[in-house]
Amino acid sequence: MNSEDRLIARLRELIESQGSRRKLCNGIGDDAAVWQPSRSHRSVITTDASVEGVHFRVDTMSMHDVGWRAMASNLSDLAAMGARPVLATVTLGLPADSDSESVFELYRGMLAVASAHGCVIAGGDIVRAPGWMTSIAAVGEVRPTHVKGRGGARRGDVLAVTGPLGGSRAGLHLADNGRVLTEDLAAQAQAAHCRPEPRVREGQFLAASAHVHAMMDISDGLSTDLARMCERSGLAATVDEVPVAECAASMAQTLGEDPQAYALAGGEDYELLVAVNARAFPYLNARFCKRFGRPLHAVGHMREGSGLFVRKGGREEPLAPTGWDHLG
Repeated sequence: MNSEDRLIARLRELIESQGSRRKLCNGIGDDAAVWQPSRSHRSVITTDASVEGVHFRVDTMSMHDVGWRAMASNLSDLAAMGARPVLATVTLGLPADSDSESVFELYRGMLAVASAHGCVIAGGDIVRAPGWMTSIAAVGEVRPTHVKGRGGARRGDVLAVTGPLGGSRAGLHLADNGRVLTEDLAAQAQAAHCRPEPRVREGQFLAASAHVHAMMDISDGLSTDLARMCERSGLAATVDEVPVAECAASMAQTLGEDPQAYALAGGEDYELLVAVNARAFPYLNARFCKRFGRPLHAVGHMREGSGLFVRKGGREEPLAPTGWDHLG
């Protein structure tokens, strides 16, 4: 590994050759970045860490994928607020046996996602660590009237997601279960797990609608994240049907699990969960489908009370959160 100053200089060259610098008054090289925000927007700030052995494994994932996933998880948080990403800073922890090319490949992965959504990597920090680790702080901008959050859901709202679920979980299981899927489904699962697409444009579109009352991303599994929306909104929810990714349905059957339960527990799909006025849902869904070429998937509805329920065979049963718990 080169010296810290030499490594930072080379990273600055890499980042500035690929990223926009609009409104960035200064970037990598000073003690902090300076950004000129828009007067008509609010700043949205998020941070998310990714730790080797907890969030990823270097024996099953390339460093490009590690960087991609780390940035995507942060931009997904901004998407859930309807925000347009503008800049990010990266804290990078390096193990003693790390090499420069691995660092550059990790940054190329982060830049691939950031650049696609107009986000500038403005700086950060590099430290020695027991294993690979990233901690990214990302900043976005959103109009004040477009901020939704998790707590605005109303009784009777339709609950919908922006895509099928369970694909990332299938990709995780694929790493330990070898050739259990067809080639096409294996590629689908691997892409969902290694290179998830943050729904930034979808988030901005949905946030602009007055019919959308609440929104969040599905990072820890629908059963876990919907429970959080219920708690923040002071309501209960019933799940009627879960859209399951084809690769997830196949993996669930291979493992002897129910596909719907498998998808409910899957994390890191990074689709968006929205609570929409029931009367306006068909209209919003039609506009969404025309804009993005795929529908919103209705999964249930909000109701009075507390807790989370799932409909099975014409009756409702309590649904316990089965997704990812960072401290569980």
